[in-house]
Amino acid sequence: MSDIVQDPDAGNATPTFADLDIDARVLQALSDVGYESPSPIQAATIPPLLEGRDVVGLAQTGTGKTAAFAVPILSRIDTSKKRPQALILAPTRELALQVAEAFGKYSAHIPGLHVLPIYGGQAYGVQLSGLRRGAQVIVGTPGRVIDHLSKGTLDISELEFLVLDEADEMLTMGFQEDVERILADTPDTKQVALFSATMPGAIRRLSKQYLNDPEEITVKSKTTTSSNISQRWVLVSHQRKLDALTRILEVESFEAMIIFVRTKQATEDLAERLRARGFSAAAINGDIVQAQRERTIGQLKSGALDILVATDVAARGLDVERISHVVNYDIPHDTESYVHRIGRTGRAGRSGDALLFVAPRERHLLKSIERATRQPLAEIQLPTVEDVNAQRVSKFNDGITEALTSDHLQLFRTFIEDYEREHDVPLADIAAALAVLSRDGDSFLMENEPEPIAPARREREPRERPPRRFDDDGASRVGRDGQELITYRIAVGKRHRVQPGAIVGAIANEGGLRRSDFGHISIRADHSLVELPKDLSAQTLEALRATRISGVLIQLQPDSGAPTGRPASYRSRDDRGERRSSDRQYGGHKKEWGDRGGRKDFGDKPNRGYKERGDFKDRGDFKDRGDFKDRGGFSHRSDRGDRGGQGGRGGGFRGRD
Repeated sequence: MSDIVQDPDAGNATPTFADLDIDARVLQALSDVGYESPSPIQAATIPPLLEGRDVVGLAQTGTGKTAAFAVPILSRIDTSKKRPQALILAPTRELALQVAEAFGKYSAHIPGLHVLPIYGGQAYGVQLSGLRRGAQVIVGTPGRVIDHLSKGTLDISELEFLVLDEADEMLTMGFQEDVERILADTPDTKQVALFSATMPGAIRRLSKQYLNDPEEITVKSKTTTSSNISQRWVLVSHQRKLDALTRILEVESFEAMIIFVRTKQATEDLAERLRARGFSAAAINGDIVQAQRERTIGQLKSGALDILVATDVAARGLDVERISHVVNYDIPHDTESYVHRIGRTGRAGRSGDALLFVAPRERHLLKSIERATRQPLAEIQLPTVEDVNAQRVSKFNDGITEALTSDHLQLFRTFIEDYEREHDVPLADIAAALAVLSRDGDSFLMENEPEPIAPARREREPRERPPRRFDDDGASRVGRDGQELITYRIAVGKRHRVQPGAIVGAIANEGGLRRSDFGHISIRADHSLVELPKDLSAQTLEALRATRISGVLIQLQPDSGAPTGRPASYRSRDDRGERRSSDRQYGGHKKEWGDRGGRKDFGDKPNRGYKERGDFKDRGDFKDRGDFKDRGGFSHRSDRGDRGGQGGRGGGFRGRD
């Protein structure tokens, strides 16, 4: 493996795309979209890929990796062959759509070329018709690609190009087994390009096993965030966040904005409150069906929508040129999420603004972000009420100035003049009355909110806390985000060799869920139990039922708690099916091990012979187990229902005659 390290700050002469021996049709398309010179990762990657070499490209998000592999593939593809020639694997459907859209732009002057995105959440009919038409470029998520391979609707036996985009993210989401299965179905003669932001051990092993003497290209970056993004933060308490956001939206000049929150419910709540205040806002989260999601993103691109309220997973892979601002309404708990969030703006050389809301108790998270990004965030003060009112008056005056140029001005002038003559009212009063018709005078100017009054101290009454249930019988419990979780059963288990990471990755990708939406995962012999949010939408459940893990349909359904090879009261410990040492259930009643009389002294003995159990002289003749007259007559070992403190255990000895 040869290594090439590109330093973006080096003073080397920057080549143009024309210097890279790119197909003339692709070169024309790049010129159409305004690309003049390649980014460092593009300049280093395109030549070896054009030569047919395998490549490992290491670069951060937003550095132009898509064009780095799309341009050489399109320059070498044969449109006369109506079969899949290139397969690009992406970890999320958002990134798959983004990559497919980029291929469409770069192939605008290549007639007969078809690009098909295939991902979970979209109807199979559209994808099947595209495959029958003979798409040469397939962009897909691992789970859906596996589905088509299993159904026989996708043939990659003659594949010529394979790209693993965001490979580290794919492995983090648990797609390693799926990726390796896909690689196994491809011919050895294919050309492979692997792109990743980092090089963990799993990526390096994958590279050594499946790539042929790859050229490793690393693009250094001084920071993990783009230098053309202005990063600021503001101190605001949780209860004042909406007021703070309203002030910023009124005073800040922005084109389009993404506001990040932690939960799906928060996206809907905040978008609704912003619409009530007159802003053009919509929500996207894992419960939004794909068709609606695509319409919403289309509105954001066209300018019909200005504000998108989103969760981390829902916005992954989103690239809209109009996004000038990113607001972290809820501060992320990990720096990686922060970097991905603000990466939605300031892309491909454009400038952007990132604003972070920090509550007083969240200052430590701010410090973590500054250490990780190696960039200090500038603190700002919230706009004052006077600032907001001055902006409202300015916009009102601008509206009057714009209306004076309207073609309908003369028509309404006639109406006003007639009204003035008939009612003898000054023109200024008439204009003010018209303004009242179009504006709410009571809320036009913002007022200072009264200072909150501290409540009088009073004795607290003890609160009853509901018990936290954490059983395998379908009962619900509270998850990490405060949402209620219930147990679902899926039809894959140990015999399918599944790992928890594969389960999380497949379900998160197909259902649009986050890692924090998952609770306990218990892998059994032929099935697994997974705790998921109780309020999953019907569309999400339908998508999850059709999900496959390692090629097996998981058939997700709520767990009934019925025994499947062992009682439901057993809990898995480290997925070994062992009983918990703290308690056992007998006939629905828990008994501590220490309450079983004599069992304490017996439990640690290597030999369970009755000689070790103490003096039994007063308990009858042990040579004949039927002589238990003093203990209720145990003539048969299954008849122990009357045995003192073990009343509920009789049924547990059946079959031990």
